[in-house]
Amino acid sequence: MAFIQNLINGIGLGSVYAIIALGYTMVYGIAKMLNFAHGDIIMIGGYVAFCTYTYLGWPVVAAIVASIIICTLLGITVEFLAYKPLRGATSLAVLITAIGVSYFLQNIALIIWTSNTKSFPNMVSFMPSVSIGDITISGTTIITIFACILIMVGLTTFTSKTKLGKAMRAVSEDRGAAELMGINVNVTISLTFAIGSGLAAIAAILFLSAYPTLIPTTGSMPGIKAFTAAVFGGIGSIPGALIGGILLGVIEILAKAYISTQLSDAIVFAVLIIVLIFKPTGLLGKKIREKV
Repeated sequence: MAFIQNLINGIGLGSVYAIIALGYTMVYGIAKMLNFAHGDIIMIGGYVAFCTYTYLGWPVVAAIVASIIICTLLGITVEFLAYKPLRGATSLAVLITAIGVSYFLQNIALIIWTSNTKSFPNMVSFMPSVSIGDITISGTTIITIFACILIMVGLTTFTSKTKLGKAMRAVSEDRGAAELMGINVNVTISLTFAIGSGLAAIAAILFLSAYPTLIPTTGSMPGIKAFTAAVFGGIGSIPGALIGGILLGVIEILAKAYISTQLSDAIVFAVLIIVLIFKPTGLLGKKIREKV
């Protein structure tokens, strides 16, 4: 029973990683860049929800909507100011810029909210826990898993059925050809950042409702692990983000339960290394052949 309980907890944690990983995998799949500031957008989303709920007294739904809106606008702004001017730059220049944006957001949060730890309220406490024999599934875990499935289905439908979604897939396949066909590449990339940043706000609320410690570096480790999940599943693949996130969460929780809480992170990254040795593109990643 303890194993099943840990497995369910791992799926809940992995669902959060999967939602965060979507931001990485969408931006990489379409813009071909790694947005390492994504974890810090999660942190900003957490602070916005915390302040509007705790200090302003807004209802939970209003605080969540405010967090999503602010993170969406922040993602668009970061893309416009930091990444758009580097559209034709080298990957190294974009990577350094992403790291710089990450530190910038962390220090802005440090100036505004200081380094004092905030205790984040459980914003999904309306869902009661469910007990099946000796197994207890918390309401937060249920909401997190349900939200992950809903987001994955909605995003898959959006990218395959809608005009904007098809434009995103076209830009992902061949940016030059998509532009020749009349697709506005800049708008499409901005839309990608907007969606990924909005999902970061949702992930922040779900993650902090389960692990309620909020500090300016809150998003760093979940961001790194979600990036690992995206690579694990095959970066650029939406189903890969889901599978990679859930597997990563399960491995982390089982490692903490049966091996060592101190070594759990090392075990997670070791599994990633082993997977990439045998399948460098990740579990669902596609091998891209380049003409020489």
